[in-house]
Amino acid sequence: MSTNETTPAEAPKKSKKMLMIIVIAAVVLLGGGGAGAFFMMKGSTAEAAPTKGTVKALDDALTINLADGHYLKLNFSLQQTTDAAEDVDTSEAQELAIDEYTGKTLAQLSTEKSREEIKSDLTAKIVKAYTEDGKKMVMGVYYTSFVTQ
Repeated sequence: MSTNETTPAEAPKKSKKMLMIIVIAAVVLLGGGGAGAFFMMKGSTAEAAPTKGTVKALDDALTINLADGHYLKLNFSLQQTTDAAEDVDTSEAQELAIDEYTGKTLAQLSTEKSREEIKSDLTAKIVKAYTEDGKKMVMGVYYTSFVTQ
């Protein structure tokens, strides 16, 4: 009788071990498959960084009214991508720059951090404006003149 009593006790222990091994193997396989699928999908949807093309400078500096009777004299160039077949028209970039800086205070333009934030916003708007059929024609803005008074 003692043989029958020990056999049922050992059977559940083996099945728990087997179940644990199966669960761990399934988690490892599913985790590996999920990670592989994630990286495969990430690679296919990731956008390739645009390649630098020519630089298109504005012909004349802009004079922009700031708050409290101050003004900003600004000139910049556009870093085009190789997707731009020819020089882009800078009119829209000038309009976006005027809109971005008009009404800013001298205090907002006096620190490097705030100037960089405003430039980053302007760059994002320009890149969006010069994107055609999913291709970026412009990828950056370079200030060539930035004078406040």
